[in-house]
Amino acid sequence: MRVSVIIPTHNEAQAIERVLADLPSDLTTDVIVVDSNSNDGTPEIAARMGARVVHEPRRGYGQACLTGLAAANSPDVVVFLDGDYSDRPSELPILLAPIIEGHADITLGSRLGSTGAMPWHQVFGNRLAARLIRFLYGVEISDLGPFRAARADVLRALALQETTYGWAVEMILKGALAGFRVVEVPVSYYPRIGKSKISGTLKGTVGAGWFILSLIVRYYFRHRNAGTPRPA
Repeated sequence: MRVSVIIPTHNEAQAIERVLADLPSDLTTDVIVVDSNSNDGTPEIAARMGARVVHEPRRGYGQACLTGLAAANSPDVVVFLDGDYSDRPSELPILLAPIIEGHADITLGSRLGSTGAMPWHQVFGNRLAARLIRFLYGVEISDLGPFRAARADVLRALALQETTYGWAVEMILKGALAGFRVVEVPVSYYPRIGKSKISGTLKGTVGAGWFILSLIVRYYFRHRNAGTPRPA
């Protein structure tokens, strides 16, 4: 099974070496660091560690993920991982297992079993969004974590378009509406190295939370009006 790992970065020089060093080399065939205008040496460190660096000047988490997808070398499974070392790349086997065993099409790493690593407002926002997704879409999840994997053919079928942090939610919503199996697995989570671009402030978290919640509701009513049935 060919596994491509996509890591969006913006000024992650303090962490990217650890992230790349901890990736299980026997499970990954392609590691792509999509860098957005870092000025701290992040792309140079990533290249030295053996990653394939793709430069993406356009800002946006979703844009970086889409650019990485376009650059991936014919994978069977694609993994998405942040470059701040908050998730542990060594837990990649946990994330891949349900897909390899044929039980899932998309796997999501739930961070909420690890206490103290996320600020309260981020925990609250994630739980609220997850509950709304469970209620409207019937997907049993507890978190919207960035450490996730999906079959490449499923990602192609979903035709993801969001270029902001809403991209991660779009994958779940479209996956559920299309009837794909979305499975959550527990992963470890630690304080990120460096300052968060979004969740590091209450204002950033509230803004991201409002955007994500409105996206969840908007997708639901759009597809209900179009006659798309709610998944069982």
